[in-house]
Amino acid sequence: MKPTQANESWFQGVAAREIHMEQLKKAERFNGRAAMVGIVIGIITEGLTGAGIIHQIGLGPLVDGYAACRTQFLPFCF
Repeated sequence: MKPTQANESWFQGVAAREIHMEQLKKAERFNGRAAMVGIVIGIITEGLTGAGIIHQIGLGPLVDGYAACRTQFLPFCF
């Protein structure tokens, strides 16, 4: 039985989807592993320096200001 043009294009579409899904799986696996390594490094750095992860990435003043407003230490917080 000779393959037709429609069959060949269908098989090519299926193969392209399979390749794309495999690439997505590899990318997601890499992203997950990178995130785990980043968290471990952040926790180790927190233990060594005493500065939390939020302070390490530069959002410390924002969080500190929010905490001060929540506890009503600042008069201009509503």
